[in-house]
Amino acid sequence: MKKKNRVRKSQEFQKLIHGAKKKANGSFVLYYAPKKEEEARIGVSLSRKMGKAVDRNLYKRQIRMMCQELIDFRTYPNDCIIIARFGYKERSYLNNKNSLEKILLDAIIQ
Repeated sequence: MKKKNRVRKSQEFQKLIHGAKKKANGSFVLYYAPKKEEEARIGVSLSRKMGKAVDRNLYKRQIRMMCQELIDFRTYPNDCIIIARFGYKERSYLNNKNSLEKILLDAIIQ
């Protein structure tokens, strides 16, 4: 995922989390709001309880790769914050990708 498609600032994370709609499933919590720029942006967050920094960085890289494969950033209508839940660690990459795809599609429909 390109850097221009990422939410990086803490203020932007807080603005999206507190002023956005929310969807959840076993692996992810998704906060989403209509995009304000040409391309959609995605932020990924994990709890420190998910593991040490090496593990958390691995999970974030995996989630970013999933987003890159699933989303066309020019046509996707929302800016999103994705928070991984503890169930993420127990599931396989493909199961997590499928659940992320479902939650991202639900955000478009509603």
